Amino acid sequence: MLKVHEIFHSLQGESSRIGLPTVFVRLTGCPLRCVYCDTAYAFQGGNNLSQQQILARVTGFGTKYVTVTGGEPLAQKECLPLLQALCDAGFDVSLETGGALDIGGVDARVSVILDLKTPGSGEVLKNLWGNLEHLKPADEVKFVLCDRGDYEWARQVLLEQALATKCPVIFSPVYGSLNPADLAEWVLHDRLPVRVQVQLHKILWGETPGR
Repeated sequence: MLKVHEIFHSLQGESSRIGLPTVFVRLTGCPLRCVYCDTAYAFQGGNNLSQQQILARVTGFGTKYVTVTGGEPLAQKECLPLLQALCDAGFDVSLETGGALDIGGVDARVSVILDLKTPGSGEVLKNLWGNLEHLKPADEVKFVLCDRGDYEWARQVLLEQALATKCPVIFSPVYGSLNPADLAEWVLHDRLPVRVQVQLHKILWGETPGR
């Protein structure tokens, strides 16, 4: 059984799959408390669902792409079997994780979106740096940036860890905090091998849960 906060059909608002119709399975709970968190409502609540019930609801949407998210999905030990079951069922699966928990056990067919926490998040000390050794070309590393200081920190990590040689890297401004145009100018000036990305779902629907 897993504690599931919501399952919904929307457009993927982030990652290289941006714009694709996707089913989101949002699991309840998270050990982190990032200052900009936009899904704090998922820290509690939800319903206990079996793997079979989740698969049935996901299948009902008739969509190829599935994203397992949270909260922090890896905080529930049954997340790993769920990811495997979704892959076995033929879905194209991605996992959104905050980077504080080990991704080593994630099914190799899953695209991991690893969100490395910046100083501005308030949770930079929780980064599990060993996760970088598990990255594969189909994965992505994301930095959510609050300000110029976060950008400088992320640029240093990007270069020191040679992240762009491991997988695609995304720099994303905190919605309503960092001006996306400023971030774009910094990236262009420094010629960084990253993708600048805003959150499509918030442009379309604002900060509405379940979208």
